[in-house]
Amino acid sequence: MKIGIVCPYAWDVPGGVQFHIRDLADHLIRLGHEVSVLAPADDETPLPPYVVSAGRAVPVPYNGSVARLNFGFLSAARVRRWLQNGAFDVIHIHEPASPSLGLLACWAAQGPIVATFHTSNPRSRAMIAAYPILQPALEKISARVAVSEYARRTLVEHLGGDAVVIPNGVDVDFFARAEPDPRWQGRTIGFIGRIDEPRKGLPVLMQALPKILAEVPDARLLVAGRGDEEEAVAGLPAELRSRVEFLGMVTDEDKARLLRSVDVYVAPNTGGESFGIILVEAMSAGAPVLASDLDAFAQVLDQGEAGELFANEDADDLATAAVRLLGDPARLAELRERGTRHVRRFDWSTVGADILAVYETVTAGAASVAADEAVATRSRRRLTRD
Repeated sequence: MKIGIVCPYAWDVPGGVQFHIRDLADHLIRLGHEVSVLAPADDETPLPPYVVSAGRAVPVPYNGSVARLNFGFLSAARVRRWLQNGAFDVIHIHEPASPSLGLLACWAAQGPIVATFHTSNPRSRAMIAAYPILQPALEKISARVAVSEYARRTLVEHLGGDAVVIPNGVDVDFFARAEPDPRWQGRTIGFIGRIDEPRKGLPVLMQALPKILAEVPDARLLVAGRGDEEEAVAGLPAELRSRVEFLGMVTDEDKARLLRSVDVYVAPNTGGESFGIILVEAMSAGAPVLASDLDAFAQVLDQGEAGELFANEDADDLATAAVRLLGDPARLAELRERGTRHVRRFDWSTVGADILAVYETVTAGAASVAADEAVATRSRRRLTRD
């Protein structure tokens, strides 16, 4: 099958949607499908052979974050050329309602279109206001997928229609096979995310850290991600700052090793999350997870059965839970076992099969419609001759 996938966000600025698209493309290629991904990217960005650059993106505030999007006449021309050259059996557009390549592709594409909705934003006035503009494009979509129940709810409430829920996928074995790194072991708490993006919750974790260290003085916080490190620790007492180790941006391999090494992985995100791919990666690596009780996180963690939850933005509750976990090896072992068992439902062997089933359904439907139209055309020609 020839599959075209549209990524709305800049390929050179890592994020959950980009990782999902990358891993989906890799999975489909391993199965023997021909895949091309269209994505915004700077000229100097090294790209996998299956990624086609649609040009540089620009930063736009979006859903509590800053998304790097690509839109305009030049981008539209590149989308049309990619579609024409690809002659795809199915087009898979991610975030077709965002002002980027997804919407441009939805306007220009013909044939079967699958759309995946990642955003969870129950109060998006912008999405409601844009609906009259989006409607003609959205009506062309053959099948809709939402990565979680909360992304599906956002779609239903703002844009109408419905979607099948298929979660983001993870190569579970990649994380499970990673070797722990001795540098990152021994009373360690892990955090991975953009340091200077408030909704990722690092300030909440920093606020909780003094209480954690008061009870567990040999604990360390390992932080992986880009951002202003000095600003991140500015609120900590000077004598505690050495207990925070910044690792900067890490490779996928080092991320897996980090997650295999820590005693507890903390996800203190404060909102705007529709899924929580980092939770799935942490569970895949066998890391006990402590996360804020966002609806999407609770769903990923099986309502607290596969990981523990604390009250969102409550640093005291986070600290209390972290101290309790660090002092309870039996509970940590239980969470590792439960998480490892639960996470298998997110493996690409399952998620990829579900997505392929959607592709096959829409392409079969399109083929059936084309066959009916061909029969009708032949019938009209015979009647005209007679």
